[in-house]
Amino acid sequence: MTTIAIIGAGAMTREHLRAFSDIADANILGIHSRTRAKAESLAAEFKIPHICDSIAELHDRTQADLVINTVSVGALKSVTLDCLQYNWTIFMEKPPGMNPAETAAIQTTAEGRPIFVGLNRRFLSSTQAAWEGLSDSPRYIHVQDQQDMAAVARFHPPEIVANLMYTNSIHVIDYLRFFGRGRVVSVIPIFRWTPENPGIVLASITFESGDRGLYEGIWNGPGPWSVTISTPESRWELRPLEEGTLQKRGERARQPIDIHHWDKDFKPGFRAQAEQVIRAVRGKPHAAPTLDDAAETMRLIEAIFG
Repeated sequence: MTTIAIIGAGAMTREHLRAFSDIADANILGIHSRTRAKAESLAAEFKIPHICDSIAELHDRTQADLVINTVSVGALKSVTLDCLQYNWTIFMEKPPGMNPAETAAIQTTAEGRPIFVGLNRRFLSSTQAAWEGLSDSPRYIHVQDQQDMAAVARFHPPEIVANLMYTNSIHVIDYLRFFGRGRVVSVIPIFRWTPENPGIVLASITFESGDRGLYEGIWNGPGPWSVTISTPESRWELRPLEEGTLQKRGERARQPIDIHHWDKDFKPGFRAQAEQVIRAVRGKPHAAPTLDDAAETMRLIEAIFG
């Protein structure tokens, strides 16, 4: 049995509760939120026995193996640092900090303790199909990002908007590191980021394996989130990310990627991600991204945007 506590009570919290509740021998024992009424509502829906008024109480009453931090981006760092005072494995939503400095502060405090980060796009069945279907040939990964800062500013504070490349674009930029093999050896800006007049951002990325990547950001203009991975044998396209097609060399037709029922029954990527986090807590082989993984992606974003 793996025991779980959860912090937060928003829409994302509910999606994590649905995913983790579906795993055999995973028992959610407690919830804490600044808004107790929301915590009470989720506790009733998911039959969570303990509603707690602090992280200390959550730990003491549950003695959980795993704590899931689903609070808003602005509070992720402080809540994660509070969680580090107790002996449980931490799984936190992305990004692991408002910027690389916040992420580094968590790493310093963690001192190597296991912290996992919710990079759930890695676990989409479309992403996994592409990963499993790729050969050992050199890869070219093209990531297209889109952000509308004015639209985000209607719902989020200025610090979120100013760090949007970290707080939101991490969803798609992480694909470069997921599909690109080895460490990043160079990032060459082509169209540079201009904070005073955001527009097109273009950067070339090279990996030590020889894989190449291209980041294309359309800021304050329309565009999709999409990822293509090309090799001499095949071209995989994820657009939208939750769906995808495969085009083989010598063929014009594009074959649709089969979507796993988990991505239809749950928020896409969440059920498979929860499975890997539980495997990590149980000491089994797993693919759950660590804080160090997420920090590497944060540093890549920093290199792209300068």
